[in-house]
Amino acid sequence: MRLDRFLSNLPCFNRQQVRLLLVQRRVRVDGVAIADPHHEVREFSRVEVDQQVLQAGRAPRYLMLHKPMGCVSATVDPQHRTVLDLLDEPDRNDLHIAGRLDFNTTGLLLLTNDGQWSRRLTQPKTGLAKTYYVETEQPITDAYAPTFGQGIYFAFENLTTLPAELTLLGSHSARLSIVEGRYHQVKRMFGFFDNKVTRLHRERMGPLHLDPQLAPGQYRALSQDEILAI
Repeated sequence: MRLDRFLSNLPCFNRQQVRLLLVQRRVRVDGVAIADPHHEVREFSRVEVDQQVLQAGRAPRYLMLHKPMGCVSATVDPQHRTVLDLLDEPDRNDLHIAGRLDFNTTGLLLLTNDGQWSRRLTQPKTGLAKTYYVETEQPITDAYAPTFGQGIYFAFENLTTLPAELTLLGSHSARLSIVEGRYHQVKRMFGFFDNKVTRLHRERMGPLHLDPQLAPGQYRALSQDEILAI
């Protein structure tokens, strides 16, 4: 958000007062006096006026977790263990999940307190693929790939899925890349062929791959290169 708009949205200043504060260089963002009304203020910026803190700012956090089976992709659940319960972090309740996984689906899960970053990661319009390893109850035939590539109609939502890429790995296993994250989407796509998914594991989200050094339930911070890749 623009700095002048951020200040004007506060109940303590009107637009005229904001212009004067900026001209007099009484506004500091992250410790630096700012006069430019177009200066960008983010949720992590520390904003002060005459040493009065208007937004304390906080450190951005980006974590990669290897989600195990039997764990809920939620911040709170009255019955089941959540992914936040796996984190030994003092600020874990400030984090949200960027791209949830089903209860028994395993693999790459990303957690952050940066809403703008997670939106870039998960919105279909960004075109970042999510790649899954899939095992099924029945054989996967050659008919699946072209059907997935054309998109599958979901009557309940009255929509057709975006084109997806399927690579056969064996008679009952495949790798699937999709750019959406609709409710039980992978399972419903295979359900179009009356084929039950018996194992589902997310390997990748966009350019980010699950760290092979992470055992189920383990996590680590993303590197700066990984953060900037989104």
